[in-house]
Amino acid sequence: MIRRNPNGDVPVVHETAFVDPTAILCGKVIVEENVFIGPYAVIRADEVDEAGDMEPIVIGANSNIQDGVVIHCKAGGGVTIGRGASIAHRSIVHGPCKVGDGAFIGFNSVLFNCVVGDGSVVRHNSVVEGCQVPPGFYIPSTSNIHSDAELATITPVTPDQAGFSESVAQANLELVRGYKRIRNEF
Repeated sequence: MIRRNPNGDVPVVHETAFVDPTAILCGKVIVEENVFIGPYAVIRADEVDEAGDMEPIVIGANSNIQDGVVIHCKAGGGVTIGRGASIAHRSIVHGPCKVGDGAFIGFNSVLFNCVVGDGSVVRHNSVVEGCQVPPGFYIPSTSNIHSDAELATITPVTPDQAGFSESVAQANLELVRGYKRIRNEF
């Protein structure tokens, strides 16, 4: 469902993207080409700052926003999901936040007020808040990272971990094509 926010902003969705009919996109949202947005995802840009302005939520080309993901912004802050990124099932990305190109965010993870660098992997059930994860870093499942100092324990992504992330992105690109092909069949 595509909805206007109280400011009158309407999502802009590239014609090659697939948005599941159960997903909700509200307000100042930009969805670039070949994006997959799965069932029951909610992407909502509707809160303004003190001046009445807001940054957009931008979903970069070839990214996937999987089932039940929530993306929202506090007080007009923006969210940018980079190109080829994967946001896995039931994750929450709460702005202000930036997820880099090719990053993978695992099931049930929470990102708030942070930057996750290009090619980084945040595995399942992790929390990343108030810090900047460098490009190519690996945050293990169930981690809680709340400061740049806590990042000292984090290691770079291995080729196997990067390969998994890339396979998820590729699988979801195929889903975009498949769902676009059959969209009028039901």
